[in-house]
Amino acid sequence: MIKSDDENLKILFFGDLVGKPGRFAVRNFLSENFNGIENTLSVPSTHSFIIANVENASHGFGLTEKNYNDLCEYGVDCMTSGNHIWDKKEIFNYIDKADKLVRPFNYPANTPGSGSRIFEIGNGIKIGIINLLGRVFMSPVESQWDKAVEEIKRLKEITPVVIVDFHAEATAEKICFGRLCSELGVSAFFGTHTHVQTADEQVMNNMGYITDAGFCGTADSVIGMDYKTSLNRFTTVVPERYDVADGNVVQINAVEVEVNPTNGHTVAIKRIFLLSDKEKEAANEK
Repeated sequence: MIKSDDENLKILFFGDLVGKPGRFAVRNFLSENFNGIENTLSVPSTHSFIIANVENASHGFGLTEKNYNDLCEYGVDCMTSGNHIWDKKEIFNYIDKADKLVRPFNYPANTPGSGSRIFEIGNGIKIGIINLLGRVFMSPVESQWDKAVEEIKRLKEITPVVIVDFHAEATAEKICFGRLCSELGVSAFFGTHTHVQTADEQVMNNMGYITDAGFCGTADSVIGMDYKTSLNRFTTVVPERYDVADGNVVQINAVEVEVNPTNGHTVAIKRIFLLSDKEKEAANEK
């Protein structure tokens, strides 16, 4: 994938994939099935590394082994996750052998799976990935402030290129933690979880940053879920189960960063928001 040691890495990060519409939207994106894609950003096949947050990829909650394997076939190099990673109980049967999947690092030490990984992509270039959960308005987990610092330092001893997926609810927590990560020499910081793409992409102290990367899935929805179900929950307070939305338009929310592989600095960042009404067989099933 890398033509020379001096070439910048092009890393593409997809916001949370929501159900089959999200998975198929990413599949089609990576297959160049979107019209005009060559004119809007780098051709997908030229990306050095592709990451997707997959905690909502299977029926909106969790990740099945089949969907994990499918996403690997689509060309996703690394899958990050979040608080819904355990929703499909079969995850416990395969997570320890899923070498492209990263679960949140700040679960207890005996939790199955890995919260950080090193990926080697050619020419001796390595990329460190760490996934972390926030604690504000979220279920209790170990403090990312304490756990992340030492792990990021460890990853930085192996490679200058370190990527953080911070899965959190509060924007202030994301911004503050992002600033800490920039001081630690992180290459790129992608916020996830709220499914609403923010317009604050920037290079922060040589680190690519966005508060939330958004989501991939049905556009006519409430963060990927069916509007009527969401309305019922808000108006009746009855705990009706959310269902993945159907619709004629899917959206792709992603962020592209260019990273210098020698020093790990982000030199460019681009926020991506695309809509497509093509290849919509994805929305006919959930």
